[in-house]
Amino acid sequence: MTERHLTYSSPLAERYASRAMLELWSPQVRHGLWRRLWLALAEAERELGVPIPEGALDEMRAHVDDIDFAAVAAYERRFRHDVMAHVHAFGDVAPTARPYIHLGATSAYVTDNGDLIQMRRGLGLLRDKIVAALRALADFAREWRDLPTLGYTHIQPAQLTTVGKRATLWMQDLLLDLRDVDHRMSTLPFRGVKGTTGTQASFLAIFDGDHEKVRELDRRVTAKMEFATSLPVTGQTYTRKLDAQVLDVVSGIAASAAKFASDMRVLQAFGEIEEPFEKEQIGSSAMAYKRNPMRAERINALARFVQSLEPNANQTHAVQFFERTLDDSANRRLAIPESFLAADAILVLLTNVAAGLEVHPARIRRRVDDELPFMATEEIIVRAVRAGGDRQAIHEVIRGHSVEAARAVKDGAPRNDLLERLAGDAGFAALGVSLDDLRLTLDPARFVGRAPRQVDEFLAEEVGPVLAAHALGDAAREEVRV
Repeated sequence: MTERHLTYSSPLAERYASRAMLELWSPQVRHGLWRRLWLALAEAERELGVPIPEGALDEMRAHVDDIDFAAVAAYERRFRHDVMAHVHAFGDVAPTARPYIHLGATSAYVTDNGDLIQMRRGLGLLRDKIVAALRALADFAREWRDLPTLGYTHIQPAQLTTVGKRATLWMQDLLLDLRDVDHRMSTLPFRGVKGTTGTQASFLAIFDGDHEKVRELDRRVTAKMEFATSLPVTGQTYTRKLDAQVLDVVSGIAASAAKFASDMRVLQAFGEIEEPFEKEQIGSSAMAYKRNPMRAERINALARFVQSLEPNANQTHAVQFFERTLDDSANRRLAIPESFLAADAILVLLTNVAAGLEVHPARIRRRVDDELPFMATEEIIVRAVRAGGDRQAIHEVIRGHSVEAARAVKDGAPRNDLLERLAGDAGFAALGVSLDDLRLTLDPARFVGRAPRQVDEFLAEEVGPVLAAHALGDAAREEVRV
């Protein structure tokens, strides 16, 4: 037994999230961003006239990533302040810069701006994984574009659709999520350089009351950290409404994946489509025959977790009295990274499932055959009326036989014999509508409408341009244990 086995570790880190997302929220990246923010601030201050030696900046540049976390921990035990612990540890390796590190800033300068950078990068990683999921689903939809299957309303058989068309419904949700991600990434503002309560008083003092230099400092640091804009006004922190807006997007991704997973679980219960199942995978410790939709179930489980965190952000925002309180800090350290890690794991699972779906056309056709005679009744009515029948009387005859045929199927009849019942009805016989005439109505392809063409059009006009515009990075292709 090792020390690792004696302490709790989040399953998101141990089992589910990808390496890229785990690295993004790691202490190394988080605190490396703090050092880059201090460097950007010092560079901009020097550019605007603060007498910071170039050697000080060189020392800072040389040590942005070699963080001595043991030294930081020792400082934090002394100071009980994480940001100041890092200020001192950075000063130890950049002694010429020590007087200028964090000059004019408050802790939120590095914590808040760093969080915004991490969230924007996190959205980028999720965007790549959405594209990967769309690619897998597009391949599936194209392959099964014209296979008729039962469509459902109220989870009851309605009219036919196709297996590929149903996949486009899952993809449509993900496309909407992708647009939300792109919008949030392109419009997410930087906190910028605002000072202790957002008044920029400390920077006004540094620049001897020169308001324009303070404004330019904010603009320059924002640009150095590759943001288009900063918030025009803040308190000590950026408004926590930004967290709520970002987690709303992340939660929306989870909801889309959960819709897919819920549909897959029902389809697997029907025996129509199944998620991948490894050769030696065990479905149940007791029931050796079981093949459970465990990946789809895991998506649903993680999605509930992500969706539970989304309102947390608004609740936190609502109680940030005046310029800020500190009851957000511990909460945000958990809620924001965990939302991204769980959503990342969800998309990895979704792509894995979508790329390995097993379709069972014979089972699908059997279920279609059980319901198709009912779906054909409208055309049967039309044929009977053309043969001279009364529409209302024919409707009543069909209704009665439909009820009996449905009951027979539910009670164990091997197939739906509605057409035989109608052909044997005296009223139909008198109209000269034969069993062969009725059977002509039962080609499933005649009941799917434009579904195959809709698949083609959707893939060409909506999905294709997105896949072409979003190149897949290594993070999107990364596999984790699923």
